[in-house]
Amino acid sequence: MLKPVLSCLLLLLPCAHGLALRIATGELPPYATQARPDQGVALQIVRRAFALAGHQVEYQFMPWTRALEESANGRWDATAYWGNNPERNARFLASDTVLVEQWVFVHRRDMRFDWNTLADLQPYRLAIIANYTYTPEMWQLLHQGRLQGDATPDDLLALRKLLARRVEVVPIERNVACYLLARHFRPAEAEKLQVHPRLLTDRFTTHLLLPRRQPASAALLADFNRGLQQLKASGEHARLLKGVGCPRGW
Repeated sequence: MLKPVLSCLLLLLPCAHGLALRIATGELPPYATQARPDQGVALQIVRRAFALAGHQVEYQFMPWTRALEESANGRWDATAYWGNNPERNARFLASDTVLVEQWVFVHRRDMRFDWNTLADLQPYRLAIIANYTYTPEMWQLLHQGRLQGDATPDDLLALRKLLARRVEVVPIERNVACYLLARHFRPAEAEKLQVHPRLLTDRFTTHLLLPRRQPASAALLADFNRGLQQLKASGEHARLLKGVGCPRGW
């Protein structure tokens, strides 16, 4: 009989002798964060889906760009969680949908703002974070100079810029905005901001990404998708998504 370690090497799969899958991630509360006991809603969904498939996970927090690059190069077993685009699909296997985000435009209440198409955003300065997915159409307009992008490191600073009138519109995920406003701003400050009811997109699915260069990735993907399906069927997935408060009027 093959010894356990040797058999794992031959199968090129993670061993079931206490080694956890190592998943690279970053800060995006309430979905991924070191500030919560569950490390965030999305990371808890990933953890529970893998657990149902017999795997433990261990998260390593780092800047998002680094998480993506190091995972693509095979340093980590996977990275969570990301929107899908052709560039990432070339380097990663993408899981079934972990959750669907609601991307919106936030502006100050004292500024009249409306939009129907992305071209309507041309007069406004937008806080833009370099490694975010947004939508292909939005990035195309930014690269063409048809939208005004103000380079911003993270969502928290984007909201602070908005209150300071350094930008006029912030594209942001609704629950991320609500979480940050509740924890980093006074209620009077949060109430100065308003969300436009039109979504940037209603199809922003997010996924676990596994590096194509790793031989174990295909088997891990199948395990994860199976566990995720069980999580959704049991109702636990829906329960994990509940519970982020937003300012009045949102």
